[in-house]
Amino acid sequence: MRGALLCLVSAACFATLGVFGKLAGDAGANIPTLLLVRFGVAALAFWLLLRATGGWAALRRLPWRVVLTGLGLGAAGYSLQSTLFFAAIDRLDVSLVSLLLYTYPACVTMAALALGRAQPTLRVTAALVVASAGLALVLLAAGTGAFDLVGALFALAASLTYTTYILISDRIVGAVDPFALSTLVLTGATASFAVAGVATGSLELSLGADAWLWLVLIALVSTVVAVAAFFAGLRRVGPSEAAILSTFEPVVTVVLAFLVLGERLTGAQLAGAVLVLGAVIVLQLPARRRAARNRRTALRAAPAASAPSGLDVSSA
Repeated sequence: MRGALLCLVSAACFATLGVFGKLAGDAGANIPTLLLVRFGVAALAFWLLLRATGGWAALRRLPWRVVLTGLGLGAAGYSLQSTLFFAAIDRLDVSLVSLLLYTYPACVTMAALALGRAQPTLRVTAALVVASAGLALVLLAAGTGAFDLVGALFALAASLTYTTYILISDRIVGAVDPFALSTLVLTGATASFAVAGVATGSLELSLGADAWLWLVLIALVSTVVAVAAFFAGLRRVGPSEAAILSTFEPVVTVVLAFLVLGERLTGAQLAGAVLVLGAVIVLQLPARRRAARNRRTALRAAPAASAPSGLDVSSA
């Protein structure tokens, strides 16, 4: 229960990113400044977290190849994805961008099939068809009103960039503590935006108190708390259930965008959102069942004396 709650808290915190970003932009913060502050503050917080939890020693033992890959993921992958995301919400409603971005689980599945990392099944094919239908509904319904094609392309490009990021990080994540990897990614992104901002002269730090409030909230709530809660929940419930619980994120985004920004989705867009999120859950359910079977098998195979220790670990 605690692990599921942590995953839901993480999803809710991630959901604030677009709304806080919109408010920061309205208060005068440009995208390069917003992202430098976001990643800079978050990276500092994670370095302090590693130091406090003893993760510093594990980070120092990592091979240089892994360290450089983590930094590169932040400097190139995560920084590009974030730039595209905020460029999209600068032109489109936050709720619409959130739904377009959340096509990435289906994109990851399609890429995994193309790369031979997954096998095609009727369930997977049906889920991808449903996700595609949902995306079509979201876009076609948006096209009946005020619609910015460039903004939609930015959002879909952010989804594809995140797909690439996930596929690359999947190759090293097993060898790295997730908090350590997050620290490297955030540090790489910070360095990327600092160099780009100084080189282009695009940083604007002379902002009002309201702008700084939203920037700090983006760094602490939408990034530090969101990432930390997700990994804490992940350790308790496993990756498949964590992925399913994360579908709470776009739901919260849509509600917050309605309450704070006055955004409204059409009935067709809401139906498309249900299809997209439903497809994500369908794609994750078999992995969840496999994980549950593995846990039951491990418990049956373990000696009775070891059961309390296992239970202590799972509920810690």
